[in-house]
Amino acid sequence: MMADSNDQYESVLCVKPEVHVYRIPPRSSNRGYRAADWKLEEPAWSGRMKITAKGKVAYIKLEDKNTGELFAQAPVDQYPGIIVEAVTDSSRYFVIRIEDGNGRHAFIGVGFADRGDSFDFNVALQDHFKWVKQESDLAQQEVDQVSAPKLDLGFKEGQTIKINIGNMKKKDSSSAAAKSRPAGSLLPPPPGVRSAAVVPPPAAQQTTPTAPPSTGTILDIGDPAPPVAPPTQDLWGDFTAAGSGSAQDSRTGWVQF
Repeated sequence: MMADSNDQYESVLCVKPEVHVYRIPPRSSNRGYRAADWKLEEPAWSGRMKITAKGKVAYIKLEDKNTGELFAQAPVDQYPGIIVEAVTDSSRYFVIRIEDGNGRHAFIGVGFADRGDSFDFNVALQDHFKWVKQESDLAQQEVDQVSAPKLDLGFKEGQTIKINIGNMKKKDSSSAAAKSRPAGSLLPPPPGVRSAAVVPPPAAQQTTPTAPPSTGTILDIGDPAPPVAPPTQDLWGDFTAAGSGSAQDSRTGWVQF
């Protein structure tokens, strides 16, 4: 790769060590060139081919195998096009238009001994101009972006934006219900629990040590104690002597049993 006076670098795309050049007759019709009309056994020149690129232009250079002296070159600015044209009866032969740098040009036939060399020649030119097209498209996109009006996404003076959040209404209603509840009130009992089982806070309970526990009040959690049956007879009746009644012994003063 080397630079010229225009600060453009010339890169090598493809090199083929053997290529043959033929003198070709003028085209007789619009059907294209035929390699069978050439004297393929008698090439006019043989050497190597080098394809280089400088900017968007590719150069087909025919050079001497030993000295590298330039025999002819063909600047290619479009492919496929009139500079390089394939023949109609073979894939190994092409017609190229060479220039001498003074405005003169001529058409010559070029042939490769191996089909792989002709394939590489074709692909090298195709890849270069594919790259040229991509670069041109990117440059056009940049021009379109610069020339296109820019979107102003900023807020104007006095302009506002409204954001609707779905859960805000639910949270606000829960907060309002919590604020409307009086301070210090007890939460309602869960379902299935009897209201009689709710015990007030310890500060509200008053205890009387001497009073016996009452039965059947709202503070009773279990079943009330069974009532005591009234006595049906004198508890001392079994121990009283028959017929003694309530007579007292005049000697002792005790009730006789």
